[in-house]
Amino acid sequence: MSKVDLSIIIPCYNEGPTFEKSVFKVVNQLNKTHTSWEIIFVEDKSQDETRRTVEELTKKLPRTKVIFHNINQGRGKSVADGIKAAKGEICGYLDIDLEVSEKYIPLFVKEIEQGFDLAVGKRFYEGGGLSAILRFLASKTYATAVKHIVSIPIEDTETGYKFFRRIKILPILAKIKSRHWFWDTEICAQASWNGLSLTQIPVLFKRRIDKKSTVKLIPDTIDYIKNLIKLNFQAHVKK
Repeated sequence: MSKVDLSIIIPCYNEGPTFEKSVFKVVNQLNKTHTSWEIIFVEDKSQDETRRTVEELTKKLPRTKVIFHNINQGRGKSVADGIKAAKGEICGYLDIDLEVSEKYIPLFVKEIEQGFDLAVGKRFYEGGGLSAILRFLASKTYATAVKHIVSIPIEDTETGYKFFRRIKILPILAKIKSRHWFWDTEICAQASWNGLSLTQIPVLFKRRIDKKSTVKLIPDTIDYIKNLIKLNFQAHVKK
């Protein structure tokens, strides 16, 4: 493969029947960027047809490759493995359900090109309804906890939409303990504590009604806050 400017990492686990359509949306967006790019699928031992779909996609699509996990290792570990395998000077990942649109990719790339080391999506929510209200409240609760417990300048650490200057984020990966969802908060915290420049980009979150969410808002928020306290304790012990 020739020189790559941008690597997109797509962690995959039980993505369901709309997965292929979403991938082609990402490819179409990348083709509009007029830059050299690659897609790295990291297939995390799915229990549905995701592995087979990934195998077929990598045959159809040039500039794609795949990492297969022999056991389920978690979303965070999947993203980290993709970053390590990436060839691009800029690398980023997004949740392939596209509840945050692929159309934001050029904006995130531009922020890294302009000097930031890490660009993080900051979600705002479409419409009302109980689900949107609960997500908003859970997000705000967690953002407040992040601000007061670990003191970093990112309000929405858990957005599955982050772009990195690869050379700067690689040393940070070795400091991350979590392999699962809390990986996102840890990468933001460690990046901030180690002097990387961070920026937030507002992104619209549109809930997919055709896909069952695995998020359990109240228990997950409580669990995350426990992890925040543990992370903060570990950071102070090292000092």
